[in-house]
Amino acid sequence: MLFKHSCNPQTWKQMESLVREGRVVELRRRLCSRMTFGTAGLRAEMGAGFACINDLTVIQSTQGMYKYLAKYVPDLKTRGLVVGFDTRAQTSSGCTSERLARLTAAVMFCKDVPVYLFSTYVPTPFVPYAVMKYGAAAGVMITASHNRKEDNGYKVYWHNGAQISSPHDKEILRCIEESSEPWPESWNEDLVESSLLRRDPLEDVSRWYMEELNTICFHRELNAMSPLKFVHSSFHGVGHNYVQRAFQQFGFPPPIPVPEQKDPDPDFSTVRCPNPEEGESVLELSLRLAEREEARIVVATDPDADRLAVAEQNDNCGWKVFTGNELAALLGWWMLFNWKEAHPDPADTERVYMLATTVSSKILKAFACIEGFHFEETLPGFKWIGNRIHELKKTGKEVIFSFEESIGFLCGNMVLDKDGVSTAAVVAEMAAYLHTKNLSLKQQLINIYEIYGYHISRTCYVICNDPPTIHKIFSRLRNFGGPSVYPESCGDYCITHIRDVTTGYDSSQPDKKCVLPLSRNSQMVTFTFQNGIVATLRTSGTEPKIKCYTEFCAAPGERDISSLEEDLRKVTAALVEEFLEPDKNNLLRRSV
Repeated sequence: MLFKHSCNPQTWKQMESLVREGRVVELRRRLCSRMTFGTAGLRAEMGAGFACINDLTVIQSTQGMYKYLAKYVPDLKTRGLVVGFDTRAQTSSGCTSERLARLTAAVMFCKDVPVYLFSTYVPTPFVPYAVMKYGAAAGVMITASHNRKEDNGYKVYWHNGAQISSPHDKEILRCIEESSEPWPESWNEDLVESSLLRRDPLEDVSRWYMEELNTICFHRELNAMSPLKFVHSSFHGVGHNYVQRAFQQFGFPPPIPVPEQKDPDPDFSTVRCPNPEEGESVLELSLRLAEREEARIVVATDPDADRLAVAEQNDNCGWKVFTGNELAALLGWWMLFNWKEAHPDPADTERVYMLATTVSSKILKAFACIEGFHFEETLPGFKWIGNRIHELKKTGKEVIFSFEESIGFLCGNMVLDKDGVSTAAVVAEMAAYLHTKNLSLKQQLINIYEIYGYHISRTCYVICNDPPTIHKIFSRLRNFGGPSVYPESCGDYCITHIRDVTTGYDSSQPDKKCVLPLSRNSQMVTFTFQNGIVATLRTSGTEPKIKCYTEFCAAPGERDISSLEEDLRKVTAALVEEFLEPDKNNLLRRSV
């Protein structure tokens, strides 16, 4: 059927080559399964086959989208669809994000649906922002974010501006399977140029977005006078122009760009992987430039500019690269500090919320216990946060900060997804304000821990490209001491509670059922240890990884953290070695 329906000669050649070479296993992998919606939509390698991102699978996905939207959004042909794209491209398959975005638009045009198609690459947050501003029926962003260069993706937003979740994802997949044969005009990329239904939202959305940044800018005059200098890397992606404008909107001069990484490059040629979360090793060019320019702060957006890494130069002691949890502690404190300045009546705090994914640090929970606002956890993935913000806003609540530990942050709620562009400007303002108090970001982080308790966390992962091995690992955990008997200890440490979101089991609840929603399509098991450490093993929704998150939450005033850190190191190592068995299962270890 792929040969029958595909009009892309390059993917034709790929498939013909696999057939000619008799690569049956690879053919089966590509043709006998279809992509499913993970924590960030559809994401896979570019190339031929139903399990890959290519012209045909994007057309099929959009036809399924149309079928679903036409059924559930009566005014679809009035509201339209928003489509954006990043700068990914692959010569061997002929796939580029821009071409896939144009084919997405073409499918809608041939059904008389208007499309707000950005005329150039944009940050991922611009798509959900545009969906909300235009009241569009849905949005699609063609991106694989920080994944390896071979990948691409199809990220879908519902008309509330948040990523789709159940039941929309499952129903759209069903519609995709029912719409596998491309309509005659679906391949007509020229419709993008000729259709009267095409709108270019770039100018309006850019202007509206930059103006709305005023809602999270609190000290513009102070920013304009700050002596601090900042370096920004866009990691060969879309972020450069937009971060420059965001800084200017906050009253700062534009940050100093890393010249080698300023412009789009789908090969990500100066980094071993395009993920700023990997730390100092991938920030090398940024840090060296900052040293030459005497800039104390480095901000790095990932290729689609929805995530942000931050590093700060210590006095003659190298660089401190903040983890996502550490940066969340700073940003959460900052957003609350400024909210309280504007709302001196303590009663107003009752409507304030902060959100975090369940594998992220509990530092916001510690804030909430002392400050009196509300804190909630969601399943991993910003789609859960975005949808929860939407629900809370409908009841008059105000979510002032949300995050996931993998350097995904949202200050305020002008977008219902993580946003590296706005967060970069907020970090700069926070640093400028602290500088007037003779404080660095690192010093303020210590101050926060002194007040709310030290929250020490570690994150590591293993790479596993074999799904049956992943299934075997988690099945072993669920039957560790016999059928349906989970482990009672790990290393020298006793486990007191276990929560398995995949099966819905939680030993800490009276009815043994999870409070969080079931997540059957991914693996996630959380262990609470007798010494207070909480650890989670989960599969990534976007990459072939099993991630391990561990955290120790100390009581306020407890300052002897060296022993806490040692216990955390030992528990993390034991979890990986005993529960994942990397050597036996041929897993590749990585730390973050």
